[in-house]
Amino acid sequence: MSRRSLLRALGAGAAGAALAGCGVPAAFVEPGERAGRDSSATDHTLHFANWPLYIDTDDDDESKRPTLDAFSRRTGISVTYTEEINDNDEFFGKISPALMNRQQTGRDLIVISDWMAARFVRLGWVQEMDRAKQPNVAKYLDPQLRTPAFDEGRMHSVPWQSGITGIAYNRKKLGREIRSTGELWADDLRGRVTLLSGLDESFALLMQGDGVDITRWTADDFHTMCEQVEKRVRSKHIRRFTGNDYIKDLATGDVLACQAYSGDVIQLQADNPDIEFVVPEEGAELWAESLMIPNLARHKRNAERLIDHYYDPEVAAELAAWVNYVCPVPAARDVLASSKDEETAALAEDPLIFPDDAMRERLAIARDITSEERMDFAKKWNGIVGL
Repeated sequence: MSRRSLLRALGAGAAGAALAGCGVPAAFVEPGERAGRDSSATDHTLHFANWPLYIDTDDDDESKRPTLDAFSRRTGISVTYTEEINDNDEFFGKISPALMNRQQTGRDLIVISDWMAARFVRLGWVQEMDRAKQPNVAKYLDPQLRTPAFDEGRMHSVPWQSGITGIAYNRKKLGREIRSTGELWADDLRGRVTLLSGLDESFALLMQGDGVDITRWTADDFHTMCEQVEKRVRSKHIRRFTGNDYIKDLATGDVLACQAYSGDVIQLQADNPDIEFVVPEEGAELWAESLMIPNLARHKRNAERLIDHYYDPEVAAELAAWVNYVCPVPAARDVLASSKDEETAALAEDPLIFPDDAMRERLAIARDITSEERMDFAKKWNGIVGL
């Protein structure tokens, strides 16, 4: 299942959206109620919840995680690592009862997509980090990721990995290049285009195709975008809406162009060099999935130390070489470039891991959908998608 999974507004996601959207008073936690007793000084443990396949593993023993094991050896902190996050909304539903009732979640560190992280921040469900104790984060965090609208200064969240939502296409089968989002609607692509089904995953790129500044988009921009997509659904130009299954469609040639995530395309290109990824001329969305410390976490200081460990450029480079997403530590590029292994050194030149200046000029972090907007917007979008 995609880490950038679809918004299930008709299932568990609807309950989460309703909770945030209605502004349930009891759900919000005041700043003074968020910190618990920190046992880090005497209890050298940590519970870290993450997505599947989102950390480096040893080639000979998949139970070993080199970068995590190195942290434990260096600090003496034992990490219980669980791959329990398969869907943002599903995970929201799993831990929200504890958080809204001012109870411990049993987790010291979690990784969720920024659009969901925005909901946690608004509800007051995560703690502010002590950046004075995170010198690597303060020094090496990608400047382009430092100030999302939902968390100015990134005091409640730190990117684990980042990525780009752009366009993937089969250049050989299509017989031409794609340079802009508008080219998806060319006649020769009728019925051979897919869009992402998740509202949070899809809307920004489509708005950018209309020249919208996604850092400050409006409700009118949203409804205009929906009208255009609906029209293309009726004309059967859009083949279907997908989760990560667009990968199969693109690989088989059933689809010639689609909305796609940069990290997925790197993997596709290993098997099919004809697959291209483009950041459209009008721009593309830069997103992140971020580390957060839930309220009442029993090992906050240990969690802060682990976060800072992953912002050491050497460690960040090792992780980036395995996961192949946009690395939130630009300094890791020089580490990879100096590798004696040619394949590893080549990753330093991959713009889908380390975007160059020209690409960065076309990347933007979208304003998130507010709690007041979410219910109506999700209903509108899901009506078009057919969820």
